[in-house]
Amino acid sequence: MRRIFISLSILFITSLACGGTPTPLSPPETSVFDSDRTVYGFFPSPPEVSLESIFQLFEDMAQHGDFVLIQQNTDWEGFAASVDGESQPRTDLTNQITLARQNKIGYIFVLDPLNGLNRREFVNLPAGWDANFANPNVRAAHKNFALWVLRNFHPRYLGLASEVNTYMDAHPEDAQNFISLYNEIYALVKAEAPETQVFVTFQWDDLNNMWVQPEEGDRQRLSPNWEQVEAFEPNLDLWAISTYPYFVFNDGNIPADYYTPLLARTDKPLAVAEGGFSTQAVGPINGSSDAQAAYLNAIHGQLGPRLVFWVNLLLTDFNLQSYAEFLPSKGQSERDLETLGYFAYTGLQNFDRSPKPALEVWDRFRNER
Repeated sequence: MRRIFISLSILFITSLACGGTPTPLSPPETSVFDSDRTVYGFFPSPPEVSLESIFQLFEDMAQHGDFVLIQQNTDWEGFAASVDGESQPRTDLTNQITLARQNKIGYIFVLDPLNGLNRREFVNLPAGWDANFANPNVRAAHKNFALWVLRNFHPRYLGLASEVNTYMDAHPEDAQNFISLYNEIYALVKAEAPETQVFVTFQWDDLNNMWVQPEEGDRQRLSPNWEQVEAFEPNLDLWAISTYPYFVFNDGNIPADYYTPLLARTDKPLAVAEGGFSTQAVGPINGSSDAQAAYLNAIHGQLGPRLVFWVNLLLTDFNLQSYAEFLPSKGQSERDLETLGYFAYTGLQNFDRSPKPALEVWDRFRNER
C-alpha cells in the first residue's frame, strides 16, 4: 500500500480567518532554527472545519511544538508567467504565516507539485498542459512559486517536492526532468539566500520496499533504493523522510535498525518531514496508544541528535464527521474521506484535546537540552 498524503483544504479556512490583501513579511528577528537542537512541529490540520478549531490548533501547537510545516500545492496558473502577482494561494499562505508568527512559532515549507491523494500524478494542471516535468510551463510555475515563497517568507528550510520517490517509481522516464528542475531552483535559491536549506522528502517505507509495487520490479524488503536519494546529490542540504510504519508493522514492533541505515549512508543532517502512528485500528490497519509511543521512541532512539527537525503529522485527531460535511464542497470524494480516515488518529491528542500517552513522550524529547 502506498502512503497517501491528506488533503485538508486548510488554506480555505485560513483565508477566512485572516482575510484582506497580504503584504510581504519582513524576515523574523529570531528563529527557533538557530538553536542547536532538534525542533518539533506539526501540519496545520485542524481537528474540525471551523475558525475556532484552527485558532485553537495554532495555540496548541505553540505549547507542544516549535514550528508548523506548510505543504502547499503549486499554483500553476498563478505562477506560470511571473514570480509576482495576486492570487488566492498567495493570500492563503501569507495568512498561515501570519498565524504562525502571532503564535510565536516558526515555519517550514514543502512545495508540492503532485496530487497528495495519489503521488503518481500531478494535481490541478490547467487544461492542455502536459503532465510531466519537461513541460516548460510546469517548470516555470514551480520555479516562480519557490522564488516567491523565498522572497516573501525567508524560510530557513524549503522543500521542493514531497515523497518524490513515489513519483520516480511510477514515472522513471520523467525522474531526470524533475531532478534537473530541482537543481535549477536550488541554484537560484542559493544565489539569493545561501542560508536557506533546500531539500525534497522521500517516503521511507516505500524507499525501503516495504510493500509490493510491480513497477519497481523484484526489490528486496529493507533494502533501500539509495540511488533515488543520491540522484539529487550534491544539492541536498539535508536528507528528509516521511514515515508511517503502522502500515507495515501493524503490531508496533518497529525493528531496532529500521531507520539507522540513514546514519551510515550520509553525514548530512536528517529530518522527519512528516510521520506518525495511528492509535486506533482503521480497516485492516492496527493501531494503539502503546504502539504510537513506541514509534516516537524508535525515531528518537535510532536517529536522535542527527535530526534537525521532526514533524508529527497531527497534533490533534480529526473529527471525520466534520470533514465528511466539508470535503464534498471542495470536490473531494467519499474515497478521499476514507483515505483521510487512515490518518485521523495519528494525533498526540484526542479530538477533545485530552492528551494521549505519546504526548508526554513527545514533550519530554522536545524539552531535552
